[in-house]
Amino acid sequence: MKALPIVSLLILVNSACFSQSFNNENFSQLKFRFIGPDGNRAISVVGEPGNPDVSYLGAASGGIWKTEDRGINWKPVFDDVDDSSIGALAIAPSNHKQVWAGTGETFIIRPAHAVGNGVYKSSDAGKTWRHMGLKNSFRISRVIVHPTDTNIVYVGVLGHTHGPQQEKGVYKTMDGGKTWECVLFVNEFTGVSDMAIDSKNPNIVYAAMWQAEIKTWNLKSGGPGSGIYRSKDAGKTWEPLRNGLESGPTHPVGKTSVDVAFSNPKVLYALVEDKEPRLYRSENGGDSWKLMQQDHSMAQRAAYYTRVRVSTQDENRVYTVNVSMKMSKDGGQSWSDELGPWDAGGDNHDMWFDPTDANRILVAHDGCLNMSFNYGKSWENINLPIAQMYNISVDDRVPYYVYGNRQDAWSYRGPSRYLGGWSIPLGVWHGVGGCESGDAKVDPFDNNVVWSQCYDGGLDVFDLTTMQMRDVRAWPEAGYGFAPSDLKYRWHWNFPVVLSKHTRGKVWAGSQYVHETTNAGQSWKVISLDLTTNDKTHQMSSGGMAGDNLMTFDGSTLFSMAESPVQEGILWTGSNDGLVHVTKDGGKSWFKASDFMPELPKWGTIRNIEPSHFDASTCYVSVDAHQDGDFGSYVYKTDDLGKTWKRLTVNLPPSNSNFVHQIKEDPEKQGLLWMGTDKGLYFSPDDGVNWIRFKHGLPAAPVFGIAIQPHFNDLVIGTYGRGIFILDDITPIREFTEAVQNSDLYFFTPGTAYRFQKIDAIKSKGSFSDGKNPPYGVSINYYLKEASADSVKIKIMDAKGNVIKELAEKGEKGVNRIWWNLRHEDYEFPKLRTKPRDKEWVQLSDKGTRDMFIYDLDIGPGMAPTLVPPGQYSIVIKTNGKEVKKNVQVLKDPNTKSSLADIGKQYAFGMEIYKSVNTCLGLIDEMEKARTELLEKSKDPKTARTAKPLEDKIYNLEGKIFDVHLTGARQDIFRNPAGILERIFAIAKEGQTASADFPPTDQQLEVFSLLKNRLEKVESDFEALKKGVEWKKSGL
Repeated sequence: MKALPIVSLLILVNSACFSQSFNNENFSQLKFRFIGPDGNRAISVVGEPGNPDVSYLGAASGGIWKTEDRGINWKPVFDDVDDSSIGALAIAPSNHKQVWAGTGETFIIRPAHAVGNGVYKSSDAGKTWRHMGLKNSFRISRVIVHPTDTNIVYVGVLGHTHGPQQEKGVYKTMDGGKTWECVLFVNEFTGVSDMAIDSKNPNIVYAAMWQAEIKTWNLKSGGPGSGIYRSKDAGKTWEPLRNGLESGPTHPVGKTSVDVAFSNPKVLYALVEDKEPRLYRSENGGDSWKLMQQDHSMAQRAAYYTRVRVSTQDENRVYTVNVSMKMSKDGGQSWSDELGPWDAGGDNHDMWFDPTDANRILVAHDGCLNMSFNYGKSWENINLPIAQMYNISVDDRVPYYVYGNRQDAWSYRGPSRYLGGWSIPLGVWHGVGGCESGDAKVDPFDNNVVWSQCYDGGLDVFDLTTMQMRDVRAWPEAGYGFAPSDLKYRWHWNFPVVLSKHTRGKVWAGSQYVHETTNAGQSWKVISLDLTTNDKTHQMSSGGMAGDNLMTFDGSTLFSMAESPVQEGILWTGSNDGLVHVTKDGGKSWFKASDFMPELPKWGTIRNIEPSHFDASTCYVSVDAHQDGDFGSYVYKTDDLGKTWKRLTVNLPPSNSNFVHQIKEDPEKQGLLWMGTDKGLYFSPDDGVNWIRFKHGLPAAPVFGIAIQPHFNDLVIGTYGRGIFILDDITPIREFTEAVQNSDLYFFTPGTAYRFQKIDAIKSKGSFSDGKNPPYGVSINYYLKEASADSVKIKIMDAKGNVIKELAEKGEKGVNRIWWNLRHEDYEFPKLRTKPRDKEWVQLSDKGTRDMFIYDLDIGPGMAPTLVPPGQYSIVIKTNGKEVKKNVQVLKDPNTKSSLADIGKQYAFGMEIYKSVNTCLGLIDEMEKARTELLEKSKDPKTARTAKPLEDKIYNLEGKIFDVHLTGARQDIFRNPAGILERIFAIAKEGQTASADFPPTDQQLEVFSLLKNRLEKVESDFEALKKGVEWKKSGL
């Protein structure tokens, strides 16, 4: 090996040392927040037998969720595990605290199905999980726990399905998962698609085997390995069941499923993918079988479905779990119309019956989960925040919106923050045309125009002003059911679309060619040759046993495309068969850059292309080859328009899930890269030399989309399994340098602050799928080399040096974040020290106080005054003898129609209210203290004579300020006349003087003047009382 020069070694060492400072501890206070939308795909489900309160749901790529109140509330219980796809769930029948999870999805018809890392066990009902092995299983279809011995567990392993693999078949443990033995292996292309066990004789186990191979260009379902197998000796030996059930070398079949009747284990059902799908029944434990039904609706797109389930109380009540549900009440001889095809859900995957009560049924499907507690007569639909987003983008509005296509739904639009409430309700998300696949992007020249995609080359232009859309696809000839070779244009399920940032109305779309429009979709022309390998063997009909041609396995298509933001005319393309091309003259000539990419997987998908924001010749490319059996991480960079490339060092830990979906260059900080893998998010501070996992509240899930919003410096992440997340203001990451790392105190540049005003809220109930708003105001970010010995003191001042607000906190080592809400100090609410008269039942605290709350008007501690006006403010941070200062600009809400003069009048009025309110609160505090002392003196006959009359006078004055009869009940305010304080607050609240950018009305000013005069009179009377003889005699 050739030795590196000393200078090079020093560079590598310094780079590695500096990168170590970019660890999660330094940025622990930076947290992602979920914004929506609600989610969809669940693929496994199980309930606790005999306890209808408890159920578990396994998301396709969103972890495990648990309810303990019959589905009213759900919580994620798998987020501490670095795995997201839950192929199978099981609860030990003899110990309901023991829960098993097999990871990796087995319902596969797209190049977007997450793989797993083995099997996990919880011994405390889902609170904690332990990895129990089988890390190379990739996809687990079923887990079965022995009815009486929790140490005996069977796991059905399908494998990754992308090539030959030894780790397939039925695995068994007899020691609770410490060791495993493969007890059934058919061949390296055949794995387990389903399993069942005899509830009366657990030595009898059934395995449904599926021979399948899935590439980017083909789904090949079926082969001699597929079929139903049985073991009568607890897995020691197995036999194929073919007496009346066709399968094996003489009659190859596809995906299979099997179930045993819990009430009579001699009765079995098998659902088999064949040229014509077949439902079989056995009444002798599988010794012989009878064909009951042949019906396409039982096994449509079999690779994505194919499950058969039997009621736990009726051996003749059988269900096929598919696009829609079908139910038979006579053992499969006929279908009942009692269950509507969509009653239990759509695109169904898994079904569970409570063995103690068959009335309780759970169905997992692409819309999440349906629950029935009356044997399927009615169903409740559950939606969880497990959305699978194909990609995401952002617009330039203030506040901005996020766009993306959700699997099995449509193109979505939702706000990054919602000004109508504390959360982002589901109701503010809406469709913008398109459908589930592809992307949705805002026109760079018009925020009211959205381009949204759908499969089969679908492309809509959606007008947000009219909420109408126009289909402008480049070639409107339907391709459903055709082999790719028979189509003029091959459109991938996620074909690329690029909107030019340089020329209005110019858009490109990719089939195997680049299509261009210069008039916003009115007309299109092809501007390239075929930019794929055009390999005819990759353009055959897909499916295997039955055709499955819906562009998800179209080979030799373009998958990615990007325009240089720096130089017009430079356009990059990437195909799903390993080719990268670039043009620098707008498509007149093309250069095949992939010829110069080292270690490039031959059939890798060019997942995304990221031209640099700093240099027209620089570009980054991510490549995904997992569907060819290569699970490596591939990221490339060129600095010369593709003539030479280097594979960036991707020092990721070994994993089945670190193949790369996205690479994103930060548009402000050169060399800062963000990368999305099938496991999660990484970033590199040094242009790809080192990579660091970045969690910070982002659950493990495939990252399919990364966007950076420039106005707010926000990092927006689209996950394929947990929806969309935002990391507010990534300035600390951008500005973090070696110099910052070595600073005792560093103040990061504050972002621009908008004084957003509230809007009228969506009238809908909250949901656990609601998104989370950011804190109001501007984030203040600073770095401490070590935790502060003293508190960190933060002072905010206006342009004249007047102190607006002071904050203090215990500064931690690393980056700290605190928010200023753009307001002055909160109102100084006192503690009440007396009970309302004649209401001795009102409780005081141990300190003899109670909080001052005036409900219905929601007046109480924590209330903040009016927003500061637009302008420049300074922020000073002091700690440990160090002081740093920076300015922040507060801007007007661009959505309001008022002028700066209007806001100035509003602010002045708000400050008058602020002063008067604090005067009221100060008087109440002083009066409460005096009255407390006088009430105590009234108990003593020696002082009662002077104390009681004075206390009465103070009480009457206090009663003019606020309603002294309030007990804390919400509607006490309606029992007695409101005081000066309540009326002043009513002007601020009901008049909306502080929540809309308008000057006060004449009547608001007039009423406030009256109230202010009354307050001044009370204040004057109180001062006179304090100077009087009674006060002096009282000893106060």
